[in-house]
Amino acid sequence: MHRRHRRRLDSVAPDGGDPHETPRWTREQAGLIERTDETTAPIVYPPAENLDPDHHIWDTWLVRERDGSIADVDGYRVVVALTADSDLLPGKRHDTATLRFYYSRDGRDWHLGGRVFPESTALGSRQWAGSALYDDGDLYCYYTAAGERDETDLSYTQHIVLAEGGRLHADDDGVRVEGTFDHRSLLRPDGEWYEREGQSRGMIYTFRDPWFFEDPATGETYLLFEANTPVPEGSSLCGGDAAQQEFNGSVGIAHSPTGDPTDFELRPPLLDGVCVNQELERPHVVVRDGRYYLFVSSHMHTFAPGLEGFDALYGFVADSLRGDYRPLNDSGLVATNPANAPFQAYSWLAYGHREEVLVTSFVNYTEFDRPSLDDVAYLPESEQRRRFGGTLAPTLRLRLDGDRTRIVGTLDHGHLPTADEALPETDDERIERLRREQDGTGRGY
Repeated sequence: MHRRHRRRLDSVAPDGGDPHETPRWTREQAGLIERTDETTAPIVYPPAENLDPDHHIWDTWLVRERDGSIADVDGYRVVVALTADSDLLPGKRHDTATLRFYYSRDGRDWHLGGRVFPESTALGSRQWAGSALYDDGDLYCYYTAAGERDETDLSYTQHIVLAEGGRLHADDDGVRVEGTFDHRSLLRPDGEWYEREGQSRGMIYTFRDPWFFEDPATGETYLLFEANTPVPEGSSLCGGDAAQQEFNGSVGIAHSPTGDPTDFELRPPLLDGVCVNQELERPHVVVRDGRYYLFVSSHMHTFAPGLEGFDALYGFVADSLRGDYRPLNDSGLVATNPANAPFQAYSWLAYGHREEVLVTSFVNYTEFDRPSLDDVAYLPESEQRRRFGGTLAPTLRLRLDGDRTRIVGTLDHGHLPTADEALPETDDERIERLRREQDGTGRGY
């Protein structure tokens, strides 16, 4: 089955065990976080109708080719999402999360395809976020197994799983998954680079969110994931501040020695946020102009004491995959919700489209501006349901310029343009066009 498990003969070997000094997101950098016009998204309003009224939809990812491009499945593009029945209280959705897929010909109108695989075959008591690789018709689904399959009480054990064996079939009636998936645990934390659950002293334990990546510069094959860096008690990190040391999020990476998308070995982290943040969720990379842009999502409440951040997309840039990452916009903040709607969207995912980077997310809680998302629980159940979106949010349009970024516009809810689709003119582009046109008349602007 694995026809394309190859390494380019001219590729550069990975670090292969050599010491690797992990770049760090520092407290000084994170202390610069503030909302600006360039990093604040417009207010999100719920759509007239959710993409799938029968299900809550949140973390979502596009099915992609090995090179990172969006897969064309006989004229369709396909997304996979975490889902739960919409009659469930939104705050309970993570306890029953399952993977469903949706397909579209135009990147606007999405249709439910169904479960990616039968629930009884998946590992874990529920499935959390991951990624999906479409390789010569074969479908590789990387996901997080949360808990144990037959557990009575929910646990938060996490390991990274690969499901292979299925294929996508498309015809005039839509897209369906065919074949039988084989599920197996792919990666577990080693306790040295990546914290095991028993080592955790923090508020939240993480080893999840696998994201497939083939480095265009080397042809090497990797999985990125969210993890925590072990910090021994008594460490001098964070000036010895034990409370800050509990916030030890990191971006992990595993390497496939042969390019086989079913075989990976843990390597040292790409980035850590020790002393800064506990959760660097859903890490992924966009390569532009020879630069590697590493993006993560994080929450307001997962920043270490003494720091103030937002529910937001954060980013870092380096000159190579294993380079010395520095925060975008000095602080790392790339896109956040407005102050009067701080929890309106979450779980951002960036991907390249023509000269821009597009950022998709889901509608979280609208008409809610209390200081903590925990306060949702004080609302009547009817209000919790009404204010939770549970569907795809408007797509943000992002411009990258070295280590600076800015939001330049939005597209409709769930609009994920096809590769040949030109985007509407932004306000900046319209102003520049008018300037050129009027300059051409000799009258100036």
